Amino acid sequence: MTLVANHPERNIIRVQLKQNIVLKNMRDSEMAALEPHLVIVDCNKGDFLLHQGVHEMEQYFILDGILKRVVTSQQAHEMILRFAVERDIETSYAAWRLKTPTPYSIVCVTKARVAKLPMQHWVAFLEAHGEVKQTFEYEVMHLMSEIMGHTITLHLLDAPGRVHRFLRKHPDLFDLIPKK
Repeated sequence: MTLVANHPERNIIRVQLKQNIVLKNMRDSEMAALEPHLVIVDCNKGDFLLHQGVHEMEQYFILDGILKRVVTSQQAHEMILRFAVERDIETSYAAWRLKTPTPYSIVCVTKARVAKLPMQHWVAFLEAHGEVKQTFEYEVMHLMSEIMGHTITLHLLDAPGRVHRFLRKHPDLFDLIPKK
């Protein structure tokens, strides 16, 4: 793990951060205030960034690769709630605000690179930057709405129907994710 300023690919990483769905409209001064808190992590397929049930939470900005949000039952059955790709975010913001453990895990589907920071630093940053907070909270609500629709679909469609829906909604991911 390396701070952005110390990373050998810092210039590329800075460009990738400016393309992120939440960070893209930030002013240079806001990015300069955020950057010292960001750590770059290179992950392998199958690595866990966040384990279900923990209280230590972080905010993730995906620079490269694919992550999945997964919930696991007590019988070890796994349900994928969403995929996240470069320029996207992964977060446990709602659980952090509610002071509850994370209800899901975040796992690398492919080799990935993320910028991350502890949730308390991210929330402090948001409190000081209202426009960024508004953009971020809108994105969190959008993600939760998509997850709710996906969860309902899982219960209403059979396996072929779920595959067809996935292909319709995410044609760009079909060739990128493993087909198991």
